[in-house]
Parts: sequence; structure tokens; C-alpha cells
Amino acid sequence: MSRTSRTPRTPQTSRSPRTPHTSRTSRSPRSSRRAALLAVPAAVLLALIPSTASAYPNPGTVTGSTVVHDPTMIRTSAGRYLLYATGGGLSYRASTDRIAFSAGGDAFSTRPSWWSSYGTTEAWAPDISYQGGKYLMYYAVSTFGSNKSAIGLAGSSTGLPGYWTDYGTVYTSTTSSDYNAIDPNLFVDDDGKWWLSFGSWWTGIKMIRIDPATGKQLASDTARRSIASRPTGTKAVEAPYIVKRGGYYYLFASYDTCCAGTGSTYKVKVGRATAVTGPYYDKNGVAMTNNGGTAVLESHGSVIGPGGQSILHDTDGDLIVYHYYDGNDNGTPKLGINLLNWSSGWPVAY
Repeated sequence: MSRTSRTPRTPQTSRSPRTPHTSRTSRSPRSSRRAALLAVPAAVLLALIPSTASAYPNPGTVTGSTVVHDPTMIRTSAGRYLLYATGGGLSYRASTDRIAFSAGGDAFSTRPSWWSSYGTTEAWAPDISYQGGKYLMYYAVSTFGSNKSAIGLAGSSTGLPGYWTDYGTVYTSTTSSDYNAIDPNLFVDDDGKWWLSFGSWWTGIKMIRIDPATGKQLASDTARRSIASRPTGTKAVEAPYIVKRGGYYYLFASYDTCCAGTGSTYKVKVGRATAVTGPYYDKNGVAMTNNGGTAVLESHGSVIGPGGQSILHDTDGDLIVYHYYDGNDNGTPKLGINLLNWSSGWPVAY
């Protein structure tokens, strides 16, 4: 496998804000373990947890090739971190310590021909997981200003760039749809059922049932469920990610305007439910289908517009992996990693 160094992409080529009339553009690349904090007793740690937007934590230290958009990351059995992100044939980074990241070739050295049906030669918002002895990666392709979009699926025995086999489309939307088939996330429940959440703007976040044998929609259950939306005001909710902790299902999503550099207003919010299909409510009891959501990360200082998040369970706890725009670097999109504390029953970044 040969690796090529990727040229860092600039904010000028990153994705523009999306509305139901301006969907996802061509997006350019969408920690330290804080050992001291982890050694602090729980009571003291809770006292340190931020309670206001101005006190959100800075991202943990990362170095090297850290210009990314919409990162998804997995830790292999050998302890190596594989990260894929928006751009090209799905851009790739790797790390052995979760701090220093190096770039390599794209997941797809040859991009699938069907992408061109959606007017694009690059893919967005990948979601990597390890299922049944194989790496799976859902991703999206779309065009600027349109919800003519598709979610694709690929598999790999190694998870490394150049070793992915594309399985084609999983779910699509058209310009007459009231949803947008991008930003996929696979969740496998304790009972063995597979679910795929996805969506961006329009009528919000959707969910379908997946057949574990194919990775595509289950033929016996073709329902498309709604799990988050903003029926009034802006339609800006996207990038779902679901985890189960302590008996609850938690739905993370990105809200407001992405991809505008230092003008971005992106933020990460969360709600929880007792069933994977919802209903999801925020900490104040507001339904996520009615503009609800409890803030997890927001802009603060030079950390602008955090979002495009994924969650990784690592040896030292849960990580939230995301991008933000660096106010000290002309709004360049950067990799952010923080740990999550669940002691209150709600995820708190630190």
C-alpha cells in the first residue's frame, strides 16, 4: 500500500452553510488523554465540569495532519487510530497515540463510478465501525444546492486506505424528497438490530432499519422514522450519532451553520430516549423533534463552530471527535478531541 501526503485544504474550499435551498457543498477536511484530570476524584472532577458556554473545554492537543472535516475514528485491536473524514475519496489520518496524526491516501484510490450520478467526485461525512470481523464505512455523496443525495457503504478487512470495496448505495433522496440522505451513522443495538440515522436540514434527522447481512435497508421494515427536527425557525440540524449508555440511547447532532470559517455557528447538542427510535428529549424535557437539544459543545474563544461529531469508546473513556474552525488560523477547520463525563446522566465534554 502506497501512501501519499495530502495537501491541507483551506477554509475557502470547505463546505458552505446548508439550508433546504442550499445543501451541503463540497467540503474540505468536515488528544491528549488529560491524565491529570482522569486522576482527580469524581467529586472534584464534577466541580470542574463547565456549566456555561463560555466554559466549554478547549480541544485536547493534537499535532501533525489535523486539517479535517466531519471526522470518524476507530481504534484497532493493535491500538492504532484510523480516522477518515470528508473530502476526495474520503481522506485518511492515522495515529498511534491519539495526539500525533499523519496523512495517507484516500479510502478509495479509485472513486466509485456511481458517484457521478450525484454530480460529485468526492464523498462526505464517513462513519466507520467494526462489525462481524470487518470494517464498515457508510458515507454520503451529494451536490451543492440540492438534496439529490445518496448514502453509500464500503467494507474492508484492514480498514486501511486503498483496501476498501464499495457496496454501492444504501439510501437515496431526490429533489422532491423532504429529507436529505447524507451524514449517516450506524448503531447496533444490544438485541442485534442495526439502525442507520442520517439527515441534514429539510425535515431533520431520519432513521431506517438495516439488514446485518447486507448493510442495507431491511426489506421487511422500510419505514423511515423521524427522530430530530426543527419545525420552526431554521431547519439546521444534521450529523446524527447515537450511543447507548446507562440504559438510555443518546442522540448527538450538529445544529446551526457549518462551514463558514470564523462565521460558523455550528454546535453539538444531545437528547436521550428509552428506545432507539425515540422519542428523544433534552435535559429540559423538550423533544428533539421540536427544536430540543442540550448543548455539549459550542463556540468559545478561538474554537469556533464545533460539530460534525462522532463518538469513540476508548480505553480511558468516551471521546467526542469533531471539527472546529480555528479563530487563530483564519478559520481553518481543525480536528478536535475531548473526553466525555457521564456521571450526571448527560454527556459533558472535558
